[in-house]
Amino acid sequence: MTQEKTKKTTETQQEKLPKSPMPAQHQPKPGIEAKMDPQPEFLAPKYKGSGKLEGKAALITGGDSGIGRSVAVLYAREGADVAIVYLPEEEVDAQKTAEHIEKEGGKSLLIPGDVKDANFCREAVEKTVGEFGKLDVLVNNAAFQQHQESIEDVSDEQFEKTFRTNIFGYFYMAKAAVKHLPEGGVIVNTGSITGLEGSKELLDYSATKGAIHAFTKSLAQQLVERNIRVNCVSPGPIWTPLNVADKEPEEVAKHGADTPMKRPGQPEEVAPAYVFFASDADSSYITGEIMTLLGG
Repeated sequence: MTQEKTKKTTETQQEKLPKSPMPAQHQPKPGIEAKMDPQPEFLAPKYKGSGKLEGKAALITGGDSGIGRSVAVLYAREGADVAIVYLPEEEVDAQKTAEHIEKEGGKSLLIPGDVKDANFCREAVEKTVGEFGKLDVLVNNAAFQQHQESIEDVSDEQFEKTFRTNIFGYFYMAKAAVKHLPEGGVIVNTGSITGLEGSKELLDYSATKGAIHAFTKSLAQQLVERNIRVNCVSPGPIWTPLNVADKEPEEVAKHGADTPMKRPGQPEEVAPAYVFFASDADSSYITGEIMTLLGG
């Protein structure tokens, strides 16, 4: 294919994805994907499965919507059975994700609950192992964020909720999972560019994402002798319920507009990175890495 044809094909692909400004909108937390306009693109129709996760069992927190939903679909397309953890109020989104997992040929397991609770995290892992007979891949993806203009506006309650969801939950899930992960097992964490560059209106969120990056590298060093790999995907602005439920409508409309591609990324554009880290065929020699996906 000539360079000119390649450029034209790429431009055509880009033109099909929603551009900034996005429709102004806001939802109460935690945000429901089914109510977004436009709804995030998660099916990745051009992604062809090749059995990279055949026979594997995966557990994804925050798997009902956004990045987690797209990862669940692609994992199932690659041959995995998938359990998803989600908040009870996200049941509608979770049911849709389960339907798509099963359409791809995988078994699904829905586990409602809150990763801030260590007991729940242990129960979620045990339920996954009980249903699928094993656990091969853990994806820590659940997150909470709330913009505030000043550190003085960040309440003690918000600060604690952000840390308990974004880093305590990752720790609890990983601690429970390593008892079951076999040699060749994988943990994939979701970080953020804010954890590398900071964000003045996301002080607590950025701090947790920086902690996730350090947690990833440290846990990778600890588990490498057990042949368990730990990596992290660190996205920029992605079109998910997390942002629609956080920002004011006029800010939602500008989400992702400051990236070189002038738009937010779609979950289906991020999910293949999670397949990459989960697949021995792709990343057997990679652990402790942080992959940034920033739209340029």
